[in-house]
Amino acid sequence: MGFASFNSGCGCCTLGWKSSSVLVPLRFNSSSLNGVVKQVRVVRPTASASSSEPLLVRAARGLPVSRPPAWMMRQAGRYMAVYRKLAEKHPSFRERSETTDLIVEISLQPWEAFHPDGVIIFSDILTPLPAFGVPFDIEEVRGPVIQTPIRSEEGLKALHPIDLDKLNFVGESLKILRQEVDGKAAVLGFVGAPWTIATYIVEGGTTRTYTNIKSMCHTAPHILRALLSHLTEAIAEYVVYQVKAGAHCIVAIVKKKCPEIPLVLYINGNGGLLEKMKGTGVDVIGLDWTVDMADGRRRLGDDISIQGNVDPAYLFSPLSALTDEIHRVVKCAGQRGHILNLGHGVLVGTPEDAVARFFDVARSFNFESVEEKSKVVV
Repeated sequence: MGFASFNSGCGCCTLGWKSSSVLVPLRFNSSSLNGVVKQVRVVRPTASASSSEPLLVRAARGLPVSRPPAWMMRQAGRYMAVYRKLAEKHPSFRERSETTDLIVEISLQPWEAFHPDGVIIFSDILTPLPAFGVPFDIEEVRGPVIQTPIRSEEGLKALHPIDLDKLNFVGESLKILRQEVDGKAAVLGFVGAPWTIATYIVEGGTTRTYTNIKSMCHTAPHILRALLSHLTEAIAEYVVYQVKAGAHCIVAIVKKKCPEIPLVLYINGNGGLLEKMKGTGVDVIGLDWTVDMADGRRRLGDDISIQGNVDPAYLFSPLSALTDEIHRVVKCAGQRGHILNLGHGVLVGTPEDAVARFFDVARSFNFESVEEKSKVVV
């Protein structure tokens, strides 16, 4: 069984134009969520699930836990001195994210430093693109660049079924990570959603305006549908591949193939979309940091798990303020069905001692105690 992170933007006429993630933990963007995910029927789990499952998976299932499991989006990266030192030796991001030894080393850096309850594979949403016919480069200034964007029927001819043999480094890394954490944490896979990936493929790289793909919704909807359909199939196979390799959760589009895998959906700026997100049939909704946790829980109800949602900026605040905010979020979320996380990824420059405090506070909770007091002295 596995856990994957799903990064998801929203579809043309579905949830809007915001960027988002489906964490199962897998990263998925959601143009196709309306047509695919809503077909999934989710049954809330019972206490019969294995007590040997990682704490994070149990919380995702809505089962009783002794404390809130915690991990952070972007928990491996440039805020860590050990990562920056490795990046100096291996300056190519693609080398770091497509070489098994480096993927494992980077993924385990926050695990060794902070012992989070989830260890997410160090990867990129564009990693699988060459495996189904879309080569890309990462330039120093521009970032990801796709030299031949797909905006026509002729362009669609370049696509082919995903060749998972070209992604062997992902599967091998997940297998090693599963062995390294040895059941002490959930191993989280990572994929980009069809919509997010489509924005890169159509725009030719990063965009702030989405002008080409928005235009396609009206001028060439059949091309966009064909592209999204192909991406959905490819990413679904990629997700199943990651689960079989050792990830602990998954996204909704492959629910029929992996019915036992919890699904987590995160959309950046999702305050106006919570009810629609719940309607997709996922098991966990990740709350953006702009959403008040109490309001989010009220709107979503107790029949679905939630993730989040400490403002990443709190990690730059005095440790006492960070501690108070974590307590507030956990109290508002409730003792069941909550995965403690940030409301967005870790920011560059975040102090490592603040990250350590975040996880120390998470471990200090004891839901089995009459009084829910933190053991951390501020």
